[in-house]
Amino acid sequence: MGLIDNFAKRFLEKGTIVSKLKISDSVYHIRIHSENIKSVDFVPGYFIRLGVGFDDDNISLKDKVRSYSVWNINKSDAIIDVAIATHSNGIGSNWVKKCAVGMEVFFAWKKGTFVLDNSADSYLMIGDLSALSHFYIIKRNLAAEKQVEGIVYSRHREEFYADTDGRFSLGTYEFPQNPYDEVVAKIPQLVSSMKGRKMVYIAGDSRLCVALNQYFRKELNWESNQIKTKPFWNPEKKGLE
Repeated sequence: MGLIDNFAKRFLEKGTIVSKLKISDSVYHIRIHSENIKSVDFVPGYFIRLGVGFDDDNISLKDKVRSYSVWNINKSDAIIDVAIATHSNGIGSNWVKKCAVGMEVFFAWKKGTFVLDNSADSYLMIGDLSALSHFYIIKRNLAAEKQVEGIVYSRHREEFYADTDGRFSLGTYEFPQNPYDEVVAKIPQLVSSMKGRKMVYIAGDSRLCVALNQYFRKELNWESNQIKTKPFWNPEKKGLE
């Protein structure tokens, strides 16, 4: 490991992998323990920047850190859960296949604005497999009376996984990549059933995030504060969060 990697680690929190489970055909559930977790000012929707390449001198420093949604947090036990998909075959995918219980990890918190917002009465969550854990934690932390609908898609149904409570609580669909037409065909029926002030979370493939943002603004005439978008990845770019 090079001097630059060692220097970078000094600015990251240190944790340990305490559990690793394969929970679908392409997703691993990783549980990390770190005493820092007990004191973090956490809002559902925060990410961690996780070091996934510090043992490989052939990877540039900028590619050695990947952002993952915090799927669940238990501050009293100093534990966070993340779900990491492998179908991209990227650096993070290779890391999660090789990592093991007991391994030391390094991470930092990434906050942002794609977080829990209880101001609406009903919610629609749209995204691919990369967004599922993010949607799960937000849904779990919304007030009990809120209405939540979902369009979560993947090319293979076997890739979906249940939430940490064992429930499949969002609508899942077997769609191709960038399924604009398929998703738009589902939206009117779901939106018509939503009551009161409405809000949509859109995440995952950047192409669909952009297209659906325009759809909700121009076709449905929603205001900007009703639309939350977060592109997690782009097939033409490397390392997009």
